[in-house]
Amino acid sequence: MESTGNGNAQPTISDRFHKFACTVANWMGQPWAFVLSVTLLLVWAISGPLFGFSETWQLIINTATTIVTFLMVFLIQNTQNRDSLAVQLKLAELIIAMHGAKNKVATVEDLSEEELEALHESYRKQAEDTLAHLEGRRGKRMKQAS
Repeated sequence: MESTGNGNAQPTISDRFHKFACTVANWMGQPWAFVLSVTLLLVWAISGPLFGFSETWQLIINTATTIVTFLMVFLIQNTQNRDSLAVQLKLAELIIAMHGAKNKVATVEDLSEEELEALHESYRKQAEDTLAHLEGRRGKRMKQAS
């Protein structure tokens, strides 16, 4: 049996769901999936006169789109969560590996909203100070050159 990354020989429900979610997300991200959706929508629209544009005819598209949307939300959220976590881990690795970097930023996603706002304000202030310093140095160079 293939390794699942959890140390068990048998894949867990989470492993199976992840594999399923990734597979479906990859399928639905293909051009043919869009073409299939448009084709089904056209078939439904063209069949309208055959069914007299009845309430049942309208209910079919409403129900189908609601069900597909409902299920796709979970699949997309699963893949998005994993992708987001992977990016966070990669960024944390880069931050920790960088000499002089502030390692506390590697776990910034664990901060509260207020702490994130305060950190953002701190970095914004540092950026403004750095810009002012650089502009000051450029000004001195311009005066020396003239």
